[in-house]
Amino acid sequence: AGAMEAAGAGRLGPQLLVQRSQEAKAAAYCPYSGFAVGAALLTASGQIFSGCNVENACYSLGACAERTAIQKAVSEGHTSFKAMAIASDREDAFIVPCGACRQVMREFGRDWDIYLTKPDGSYIVKRLEELLPLSFGPEDLRK
Repeated sequence: AGAMEAAGAGRLGPQLLVQRSQEAKAAAYCPYSGFAVGAALLTASGQIFSGCNVENACYSLGACAERTAIQKAVSEGHTSFKAMAIASDREDAFIVPCGACRQVMREFGRDWDIYLTKPDGSYIVKRLEELLPLSFGPEDLRK
């Protein structure tokens, strides 16, 4: 998974990340909402970690795709991120992360790209700072 994807991410740019988020969406476990989401996270070292949403009958115990990808990356020792692409089946608007996911993303910096996509592969790019302005992060606990 590592070196080949690292080279591909640099060569293909965001298209590879968008494709990987769409592939991750296929694994979504969403029997209650029917709203499948996939995410692909690019680390500073060039590795890609994907995640999907995983629902639970006790609704509050479900996990979003974005947080799943971040937790997979962190569990493998990665805490520096460059970008994340998010995919859904929603055709009428670009998919956006929920507030909880924005705050979890913020734990790892505010200066990285988030690719908001549509099923056709089109996307818009936002900096995390744009999605969560005036945010609270780890450095605020050190003041």
